[in-house]
Formats: sequence, structure tokens, C-alpha cells
Amino acid sequence: MAIVMAYGLTYFLGAMIPGVLYSRKERSSSAHRRSNGRFARRGVAPGRDEHPGETPTDLYFLIACLNEESVIGGTVQALRERAPHARIVIVDDGSDDNTAAVAREAGGEHVIVINRNLPNARQGKGKALNEGYSWILEDVERRKTAREKTLIAVMDADGRLSPTACEEAFRIFSDSRVGGVQLPVRIRNRDRFITRFQDLEFWGLSATSQFGRNWSNTVSLGGNAQFTRLSALIGLARSPWNDSLTEDLELTIALARDGWVLRTTSKAWVEQEGVDSWRRLVRQRTRWFQGHMSAARHIPSIWRSRKLSNLAALEMTLYLLVPWVLTLPWSVIFHVSLLLLTFQIATGEQMGFIVAGDSIGMLILTTSLYYLISSFPMLMAGYLYYRNDREMNPVRSILFGHSLLVANYVAYAAAWKALARLLRGNDGWEKTTRTTGENVGVIPLSEGIN
Repeated sequence: MAIVMAYGLTYFLGAMIPGVLYSRKERSSSAHRRSNGRFARRGVAPGRDEHPGETPTDLYFLIACLNEESVIGGTVQALRERAPHARIVIVDDGSDDNTAAVAREAGGEHVIVINRNLPNARQGKGKALNEGYSWILEDVERRKTAREKTLIAVMDADGRLSPTACEEAFRIFSDSRVGGVQLPVRIRNRDRFITRFQDLEFWGLSATSQFGRNWSNTVSLGGNAQFTRLSALIGLARSPWNDSLTEDLELTIALARDGWVLRTTSKAWVEQEGVDSWRRLVRQRTRWFQGHMSAARHIPSIWRSRKLSNLAALEMTLYLLVPWVLTLPWSVIFHVSLLLLTFQIATGEQMGFIVAGDSIGMLILTTSLYYLISSFPMLMAGYLYYRNDREMNPVRSILFGHSLLVANYVAYAAAWKALARLLRGNDGWEKTTRTTGENVGVIPLSEGIN
């Protein structure tokens, strides 16, 4: 128990504290630039101006779609507003609905639709993205544009970029070392408990931990608002996205091993729909856990890479071990320790780690210590959510942080289901179906991280 708790708290604090410091640094640098009317030294990322490069000039949006007619039209229109000169490549992966037609109508000549038909279609997101990537390579060759100045932004069909997202991404890529940039994620339809606590996960915890990973250059790329440099993808000498259930994590590892810096920023973000069904949420997280657990096989190659610093290799190792060393063991330890505490309260006998003593004061102390230790991440999550979302007051945010208890049970169920699938050799890819419409439960575009 002590080992699991030490690992969990060390990695949690090791990501959150630098993350808070980093977001504060970005806020202060932004204020300094505004007050001086020019860019402050050190810009958006530590060391950025120590490796200056040319700002990218070309941008392709790449979206793999399967039955997304309810949202793809709005997404294409929004991307046209954010980046009028970008090309939007839609890969229709064997849709049964009018996804392709809706996308063409929304984007006109700026949209390229690539149709994948059965039996070649529906074999996972990675294969669909790679087909779009092949078209982009050919287009770049035809147009004779510079690969190192060309970006590919992978988007989900429901993604909505913040107003300055492309400008911020281009600015970070002006550091010649940067191969990938992942924007923080905000849940758009956060009007229900199930979607609000997903927003807390993404906007409070994940965003802050990603800021902290800027210091090790190992920000994890996701499937939405994933910006990558074309020359970095070409340098992999293979198709960028593989058949893994978490093709984005696999790409993260590959780029990091090749020595590319991976960044994020607190000054831009992407909004997407949250899953509004518990069953579909567990299915989604099962896929994520299975891909994450499988990716642990890369740990030896991470340490063999001479292009990774020891800090980067250590951070990536700790991250890849989370399901194995933290989630699965803690799902058992937490309940065993809770049973022991309940037994002591009921019988007055000392059990395991429980503090000895017969007085009411000692019982209160024991219960309080157990609560503080087991709930510390929830209290921290509430505080971080308040920092990033001022529509929540401090008390409400900290109380809502306890919704992570529900999230934990979703994670426990998903992790054990993922383990069972791994043991059975079941690696089939299931898309999380969409039930919310374009305007259902949508909260206006947020103001970003404060």
C-alpha cells in the first residue's frame, strides 16, 4: 500500500506543481508582452528562443470520420473561420450516413473528402488517418511547400478550436526543436454531472499535468487538436499512426524517441462533446486503458534512446506505468483499507495501518487521516478546476472535486475490462458512438485558462 501511495502522490505532485508554475509563467509572459507591445524574452515555452526557427506557413486539418453528419458540418465551418487558408482533409471511413456530403457542403473547395469503403474501412482510426496523411504528402509534393514549415492538425469531428489556437500553435512551432503540440481539451456540453466531471478531468487535471510535462518535453498527444510538424512525421520512416487503440500515445512515444520536443500551452484550447452515457463512457475508457497498458512495452526502447534526456525517459516511464502500478492495485487497496477502517470503527480493534487507540479523538484522527490521504487528489483537482474555470466558485469547485470518486470507479471498471481484453488477445477497435446533437446542451465557448 505504501509503495502504491508513494508512487501515486509523487507522480501526481511531480506533474501538478510544475504545471501550476508553468501556467503562471505563461500568464505573466502574456501580460508582459501586452504591456510592452512586443514578445517578452522566452515566449511561450522554456528555451524557445534558444532554438529559433521559421514560423510554419502551411496547415492541414485532418479528420477521420465515421457517421458524423450531426457534427461535421459545424466543425468544418468553425475550422474555416479559424484558419481560412488551411486545407481540410476529411477521411470518411465507411460512413452509413451523409458525413461526406455534409462536409463538402460546409467547406466547398477547401475540403477534400477521401472515401474509404468496406472491407478496407472501419479498421481503426490509425489506418484512416494514414490514408489522409498519404494524400497530404502528395499535395505537399505537388505544391512544393517546405515540409518543416507544414503542420498537420488532427481533429475530432466535433472539435472547436479557441480563437487564437492556430496562432499559438504556429508560435510554439517557431522553435525548431518542436515536433508536436497538443492543446488542452474542454468539454463543451458540460451541463450534466456526467459531462461536468469529464470537464474537471480534462480541464482541471489533464491540462495542468500536461503543462507540467512541458518541462520534460514529453507532453502526450491526443486525438483532438494534435498538431505535428510534417518533417517530424516523415522522419519516422513509417506511417505515423499505427493500429493501436491509442494511436496518439504511440505517436507521442515515437516522436519523443526521435528527439522531438512535445509541447502544450495554456493560451489556446479545443472544445469537444463529452460522453453522456455511462455505458459508452466505460467503453471509451476501456479502449484508452487497453492502449495505454499495451504501450508499456515501449519502456525499454525509451531508455535505449540516446535522444531522450533522463528526465524525459523517467517521466514517460512513470506515465506508462500508471495503469499497472497505480490504477489496478489501488482499486483493490482502497477497498481493503476502507473495509479495515470500517471494521475498526465497528469493533474498536486495531487493524493494519489504522492508528491505535480507543478514544473518540483517536477514531476521528484515524478517519480524518484516511480521508485526507485518499481524497487529496480530489481536493487538489477541485482547486485546479477553480483556477482554470472561474465560473465555478472555490467551495463548489473543491466539493465537485469529489466527483473524481465516481471517475475512479469508471477507471477501475475500464482498467479491469482492459486487462481482461488483453489476456484474451482482444484488440478490436470500437468507436464511441455519438448521441448528442450539434446544439444539445452546448455551453458558449469558454474564456480559457486563467
